[in-house]
Amino acid sequence: MAVEEIRVSSWGELQEQLFADSWHPELRRFRSNFAFRGRNDANEDLQTSLLRLGGNPASVEGHLLRNFRKYAQRADVPFDSLWNWLALAQHHGLPTRLLDWTYSPYVAVHFATAQVKLFDRDGVVWMVDYVQAQEQAPAQLRDLLGAQEMNVFTAELLAEAVGGLRELEALADDDYVLFLEPPSLDERIVNQYALFALMSRPQARLDEWLERRAVGARKLVIPAELKWEIRDKLDQANVTERVLFPGLDGLSRWLARYYAPRAER
Repeated sequence: MAVEEIRVSSWGELQEQLFADSWHPELRRFRSNFAFRGRNDANEDLQTSLLRLGGNPASVEGHLLRNFRKYAQRADVPFDSLWNWLALAQHHGLPTRLLDWTYSPYVAVHFATAQVKLFDRDGVVWMVDYVQAQEQAPAQLRDLLGAQEMNVFTAELLAEAVGGLRELEALADDDYVLFLEPPSLDERIVNQYALFALMSRPQARLDEWLERRAVGARKLVIPAELKWEIRDKLDQANVTERVLFPGLDGLSRWLARYYAPRAER
């Protein structure tokens, strides 16, 4: 089953699609099971930074993580767990098998409209139902989530079942995906409402995996001609670099973009 692709035509339609299927009758609340990922270019795939690095992902991954743990400060993680180190490494730009997602549809739309120089290209917001996606995971992992009445893994919970990356792959013959909520390492992770997708093999790509499975995945394509309107409305709603990247760097990025002149098309 292919990933459903929807090309929105207005700000209003974008809102409808972002919050579609979020009503939970049993809770009588609007609580979406979707994770969101926004990109400036709709043609970008879901390769991880580890795959984009090149080489043998399985071999390179081990060297990267080993040396990251060796040189980083132990106080940088809540406790010494591979899953905490993996989240910290991804957060600071090390190539890993993790892929950045967010619980927030508006954070995702921000990242789909953050680069003014790419406003001549369509943007995209990927949506994945993480509850359905993890139903494809091995039974012992599904049972662990169910016993805790949780929908995504934390480093602590995942460490109860799997000690390392090789053990993760050995749990099943086929690829599967988990969603990992990182610890609140800093304000950036908190403000971006961060979530990571974790594939069972370093060579696996989430977009290719989604194409073969009916797990409630969608691509919302944002036409280039809508980007300025959407960007201005996000700025008015205070969904900006100033909030999502707390500190002077984020403030500078917001101001530089905010005062950039609109190019004539």
